[in-house]
Amino acid sequence: MIRFIIYRLLGAIVVIWIVSVVTFLIFQAVPLLSHTNPVYFYTGKVPFKPGSPQLKALTHRFGFDLPLYAQYWHYLSGILFGQTITDGVSVPIKCPAPCFGYSFRQNELVGTLIAQAVPVSLSLIVGSAILWLVGGVSVGTISGLRPGSAIDRIGMTGSLAAVSLPIFFTGPVLLLIFEYTLGWLPDVSYAPITQNPVQWLRSMILPWVSLAFLFAALYARLTRSNMLETMSEDYIRTARAKGLDRRTVVIKHGLRAALTPIVTIFGIDVGTLVGTTVITENVFNLRGLGFLTISSIQQQDLPIILGVTIVAAVALVVANFVVDILYAVVDPRVTV
Repeated sequence: MIRFIIYRLLGAIVVIWIVSVVTFLIFQAVPLLSHTNPVYFYTGKVPFKPGSPQLKALTHRFGFDLPLYAQYWHYLSGILFGQTITDGVSVPIKCPAPCFGYSFRQNELVGTLIAQAVPVSLSLIVGSAILWLVGGVSVGTISGLRPGSAIDRIGMTGSLAAVSLPIFFTGPVLLLIFEYTLGWLPDVSYAPITQNPVQWLRSMILPWVSLAFLFAALYARLTRSNMLETMSEDYIRTARAKGLDRRTVVIKHGLRAALTPIVTIFGIDVGTLVGTTVITENVFNLRGLGFLTISSIQQQDLPIILGVTIVAAVALVVANFVVDILYAVVDPRVTV
């Protein structure tokens, strides 16, 4: 088990390094393709004329006149050890590790902006993930145990309807019903759970339901399919022949085997949602990583876009690493 974890951890570190290299090269290609000095993308302004000695000095200060490998090491060392940043005009800014750069458009460290947005995104992702996992697996399990029944037809019909409804439709509908029509959840702004738990909960209920609606339908259909296949296996018939009660057969033998592919998809879905919940955050006015990403793209704020991309990539790699560990818990055969 320990060797399995070490191998997966080393693999995750290598993947994160490769992702950082590829991401850095992609974003370095943006100024080259637009034939624009990278200083303009990083400072957000045109402080000096093209070709001026001041611009050349600033290009050298940012390290954009160095080879790509040296520029990458400068960026990576900033993340690992921190650095001092300046646009050549204002006072130099100390950026502690992990330093993802400085947004001169918003006059704030990229790491600070990400740290402010992460709790919002995590609140949205964790809450909705619990809802769609519990709801989807429960509906799928019941439908899989009773195929063709009224419960199965209702559950699968509801799942088909949920899959067909995008978030930008369900979100406004939920707001229309529960906020504007019934008035059960009046318009409240997001508050951290550590400051006002009640307001935090009220502000997150509708976003949770809206985001979980689609995923719960997918998980219900997948769980049903896995349960139908698992419950027809020979070892299930053997467990029943031994006289085990139905609860033990379903939960310990059937559901555990059916959850193996669910674990994979769940980890990927949760990791992918970090920085990509743009629609949900915009519909419910949540200032998370998705909102930060779309606003930075509109402003062409390259340091923020690069920082959020790195954080989202690391989150996906970490999620897959956790999935590999959970595999060993759900299915002991992976440790052999």
